[in-house]
Amino acid sequence: MWFLGRMLRIPWTAKKTNERVLDEANKRRSLVRTIRKRQATFLGHVMRRGKLEHLVTTEKFEGERSRGRQREKIMDGLATWLGPGKVSDILAAIKDRDLWRDMIANAYKQST
Repeated sequence: MWFLGRMLRIPWTAKKTNERVLDEANKRRSLVRTIRKRQATFLGHVMRRGKLEHLVTTEKFEGERSRGRQREKIMDGLATWLGPGKVSDILAAIKDRDLWRDMIANAYKQST
């Protein structure tokens, strides 16, 4: 946030938090939103293609699970970001490209 502080001419001795600097600049953090949006568009591309990546993201491959805490799955993370619904609903929506784009756009607008 140092660049916003410089643009607003806030001296470093003011000891303002990043959140206060963002409030003064009327900005908000958008990196996580951008990452989720790109993940969702890439996932739609991969799932419509239906090759090896499709199997990996839906976890329909043979083998043993790793020990310890399981990693967060891409589908579960996007399901929470896109709103209430099951993973099976998301997989059905991915098939319809226009519906999928609308879902991503709505989630991007509503996320904070």
